[in-house]
Amino acid sequence: MRFVWAVVAFVIAAVMIGAGIAQRTVFQGPSETSATVQTEGTTAYTLLDGSVLNSIPGAQTLRVEGDGAVFVSYGRTADVKAWLADVPYTAVTVDGAGVVQTAVAQPTVTPTSTAAAGRSPVDSDLWLDEFEQTGTLSTTLQLPRDMSVLIASDGTAPAPANVSVTWPIDDSTPWAGPLIVGGGIVLLIGLVLYLLGIRHVRRSRRPRRKGLPLPVTEPISTVGGDAEAKGVISASAGRRGSRVRGGRRALIAVPALGVSAALLAGCSADAWPQLAASESPSPTPTVIVPEGQFPPAVTEAQAQRIVSRLSSTVAQADAALDATAAAERLSGPALAERETNYKLRAAISDRPALPAIPAEPVQIVLPQTTGTWPRSLMTVVESADAATPTTTIMMMTQQTPWDEYKASYVGNLEASTNLPELAAPYVGATQVPPDSSFLVLAPEKVAAAYADIINNGTNSASAPLFDTANDLLLSAIQDNKTKRTDELNQTGAGTAEISFSASAGPATPIALATLDTGAIVAVNVYESDTAKPTNTDAVIKLDNNPAVKALTGVDQSATGFTTTYSDQVFFYVPSQGSDDQIRLLGYRSSLLEAKVSP
Repeated sequence: MRFVWAVVAFVIAAVMIGAGIAQRTVFQGPSETSATVQTEGTTAYTLLDGSVLNSIPGAQTLRVEGDGAVFVSYGRTADVKAWLADVPYTAVTVDGAGVVQTAVAQPTVTPTSTAAAGRSPVDSDLWLDEFEQTGTLSTTLQLPRDMSVLIASDGTAPAPANVSVTWPIDDSTPWAGPLIVGGGIVLLIGLVLYLLGIRHVRRSRRPRRKGLPLPVTEPISTVGGDAEAKGVISASAGRRGSRVRGGRRALIAVPALGVSAALLAGCSADAWPQLAASESPSPTPTVIVPEGQFPPAVTEAQAQRIVSRLSSTVAQADAALDATAAAERLSGPALAERETNYKLRAAISDRPALPAIPAEPVQIVLPQTTGTWPRSLMTVVESADAATPTTTIMMMTQQTPWDEYKASYVGNLEASTNLPELAAPYVGATQVPPDSSFLVLAPEKVAAAYADIINNGTNSASAPLFDTANDLLLSAIQDNKTKRTDELNQTGAGTAEISFSASAGPATPIALATLDTGAIVAVNVYESDTAKPTNTDAVIKLDNNPAVKALTGVDQSATGFTTTYSDQVFFYVPSQGSDDQIRLLGYRSSLLEAKVSP
């Protein structure tokens, strides 16, 4: 019976080991699968939809082959389609049956001057990332379903026509290892049963002898002692023989273990079942995104790249005194102050440049949540220059999908400034309308109210709404008024006078909501001073004011001069019903223009 069980064990072991080996060889499937897309090459752009990339789970390896330049970028599908809305492009999608289809999509909006033929897709602020290569480009991605890939050459030549996507396939064999090990164990059991069967057969065939009768007890003699000693020797020899046979059985069992070890030597980690990881408690979200809210306009990585590009462009414009180059990344009050600075630096050799816009580190990113344009972005960037440590706050706007983000407000945060609590970059913030009634003061009224405080001080009706005690800009403006008045009195006492006024600037305010339902509001305020003679025989000379002289082109006037400064001011405006006051966060004040008074 032992032989029967041994044979059964051998058969089971052979089946198990064979099945395990077969899983790792003849039955193991391919490690990847591919899909090839062949376009007609008639359009300058190809959109590879996210449905194609996610038709098979897992990371995607994209390979694009062309004759020259190859450009690949990816971003949110809605953003990519918006960028392509004014041009024809080849759309690669998947139908309901999972079949890849290609079709030429026609423009859905009327092309504008900014969307001329041959528009390059390189360095667009819409892309989450982009790649460039010559001839062949291959990259590994893992994009969600709501993102798509844009393929192009240079925006003029047809897009590369040969595109393929490769996905990895799970070809692991988790039961190969257990089957081989189990088969080895069963084989060992079969060997043990086989040896036990042989032993049993040998014992059953040994001759059986009847035992001799015991002798009568007699005194031990020398002869008897010799015989007994021989018996003892014989018994010891028998025991040694038994040990030798047992040792052979142990040696016979070793090959079985060797076979299992040899088979397992080629098994990798994917030849074993993976234990399910125990579920770890997930962190409780501190910010709940409202259902149906649009995603943030940019990611944190996008914002860092945008700031870096903006900083580089403005630095080059500052060095070349090129207002046209500055306009590529600046607008509104931020551009106006640099245009004036370039004029002054061109005319006055020792005129200092405006503070540079730092590129990093970007400390705060607050994007607007929106799916349309224009869209806004606020950033706070610390200067990496230890000699001139500054913290710059900016409001940027992208007017259309084809425009880049431009900073319209740029200011400096004071070291003691405490920003309100803001949403995380991946959540974003809603943009507060200029006429919103949910704040203690609508954003469109903030600039005029602050200008009234500059003009009337504590007598202003708006003064109770603002924290004027800790407002450094108000104190700086008052100091400047005193200085200008003293200078005029030293040279023109009794013959000239100076007056000051402030008003809301023409720039549209930008407001992004904070977590406490307040808002960070950026506004523009103009400060003007007018110096004029008090009698007909007097004139106002500009001997000590080269800046006004450079901007007006004259060195004296019988009617006087009006000088205007532009203030870019950032406020925290609390929500309606709050006991908090409007608080200054940061500002930038610079000379804007000067002209001869009428």
